[in-house]
Amino acid sequence: MSKNRSTLTPRQLALRCAKYADDKKAENILILDVRGLTSFTQYFVIASGTSEPHLRAICDEITERLNHEFGIKPIGVDGTINSAWVVLDYDEVVVHLMRPDVRERYDLEGLWGDAKRVKLRRQTRSKSNTKQN
Repeated sequence: MSKNRSTLTPRQLALRCAKYADDKKAENILILDVRGLTSFTQYFVIASGTSEPHLRAICDEITERLNHEFGIKPIGVDGTINSAWVVLDYDEVVVHLMRPDVRERYDLEGLWGDAKRVKLRRQTRSKSNTKQN
């Protein structure tokens, strides 16, 4: 564990993950506060990428920037870019990166419908405004 890890609360870590995903133009970024609903994490960050290269770019941005800026590495990574769903496990924060069709099929937002949604600090991209790119 990095000496800098303690400088980020789980909420701040989730917000950083969302920001880094947004920096790579991830779509429909959502943070769910699952404290009290599960014992294995505190926050889910869910974001969509439109293709395998896009998912890879989002995944790399999150992992590389957290490592570089805070010395934080995921304790586990599950899935692959080829499977269209990658999970980055940062213990208190679990990041789900998915293609939109996979996200719709598994509907994590519906499954965790009792979770509070965390307001993002700035407006992140949605399908409607990514078409401008």
